[in-house]
Amino acid sequence: MEWNFQTAEELVAALRAGEVTSAELTDEAIVRIERDDKAINAICVPDFDRARAAARGADQARARGEVRPLLGIPVTVKESYNMAGLPTTWGMPQHRDYVPAEDAVQVSRLKAAGAVVLGKTNVPLGLQDIQSFNEIYGTTNNPWDHDRTPGGSSGGSAAALASGFCALSIGSDLAGSLRTPAHFCGIYAHKPTLGLAATRGMVVPPAPPLPVDLDLAVVGPMARTARDLTLLLDVMAGPDPLTLGKAHDLTLPPARHERLGDFRVLVVDEHPLIATGPAVRAGVDRVADALADGGAGVERHSRLLPDLAEAAMLYTQLLFSSSVARFPVEAYERLQTRAAGLSADDRSLDAARLRGMVFSHRDWIEANSRRELHRHGWRQLFAKFDAVVCPITPTPAFRHDHNPDLMQRRLDIDGTEYPYFDQLVWAGLATMPGLPATAIPAGRSPEGLPVGVQLIGPMFEDRTPLRLAELLEQKIGGFQAPK
Repeated sequence: MEWNFQTAEELVAALRAGEVTSAELTDEAIVRIERDDKAINAICVPDFDRARAAARGADQARARGEVRPLLGIPVTVKESYNMAGLPTTWGMPQHRDYVPAEDAVQVSRLKAAGAVVLGKTNVPLGLQDIQSFNEIYGTTNNPWDHDRTPGGSSGGSAAALASGFCALSIGSDLAGSLRTPAHFCGIYAHKPTLGLAATRGMVVPPAPPLPVDLDLAVVGPMARTARDLTLLLDVMAGPDPLTLGKAHDLTLPPARHERLGDFRVLVVDEHPLIATGPAVRAGVDRVADALADGGAGVERHSRLLPDLAEAAMLYTQLLFSSSVARFPVEAYERLQTRAAGLSADDRSLDAARLRGMVFSHRDWIEANSRRELHRHGWRQLFAKFDAVVCPITPTPAFRHDHNPDLMQRRLDIDGTEYPYFDQLVWAGLATMPGLPATAIPAGRSPEGLPVGVQLIGPMFEDRTPLRLAELLEQKIGGFQAPK
């Protein structure tokens, strides 16, 4: 039997039943990677010798009667996570020789759960792109069309899962970096509630792995089924043992409902600042139809939805205010000069990006106060609805675009060009207020490319969008391997 595309849940059951060993699963995964990854370039740092040793150890542990949630399951890790003995570069050439001394907290949790780490997956330069390529490791290709990107910044992980190289992977998300690659590659991903999963050791090299509370950024699971997302999230979730973990134990509330017909869902497919392409709109409609057919309460409009244009502006400013923190003084001063030249009437996202880059602390406090008003608005919305269905980006995977001037790149949406970074507004809808969001497959474009949507849920009620994802998977199907 070929095991590469089996779910993690199925592999756990097969291992426990003695139908296969971890050593066999690991060898099969390595053979597939060595055969197919030359064309995909998803696994940028293989760790096969240690993986085989870990697999033998997992088989021995199982023989002793040990039971752990991921015992013997082959997984991958995004390159940006520290792993002792392996380089962590974030795709930046100046750090190509940086090797951390200890594992990131999430890598430690994977290993404690018994997972077998096959290696690390490719990322964009500094994790700051919607594609995954860099000077050190080259370009990762979409398994569905090698001329297109798998997304970023967790693109290597998504491509690895879609290619059958691993059963699970862990990534991170600041600007859709879990959800966009899932959407582009036809897999599942979950952006947890902000602060739900400890991030220590997912840090720009060579910074020390401190237990810092990040703004906007989270770490989270990627998989080929919704149930596998929950399996991996349960391993990842929880506070850092160096800080809140000293006094807090995590207990996530159960999903609000178990039956599809009990969910109340708001469906949104239009944004005031960017068009939605027909393939993505069709994916949203497919999910909406499945919800209605299953008896769920579905609405297309609600006054409770926070203002999408203001949300996008706030997200853009908060996102880009942190992006220039390490810029040289001269570069920062040039940005200040450019921002001062903006017209007061310029309300474009480009202007919001530039203004955000030169935020004063006073500016940031004001933006954060407005964010709290949005969070309150979401709480009111989720008193009526259980989830919001909406796009992740306006289009399926686009063709590789390596123009070094990211601000000059353009995204074609149904014949109209938009600034490249404008497509982040849908990802920012959940990121800015810190809400959980689950990316699910929702069909194919006319060109045969995967199309996904996101299910946004209430803060710290991550099990609600995850359960809805599972029910929709049963209704409309889920992952399909690329042909």
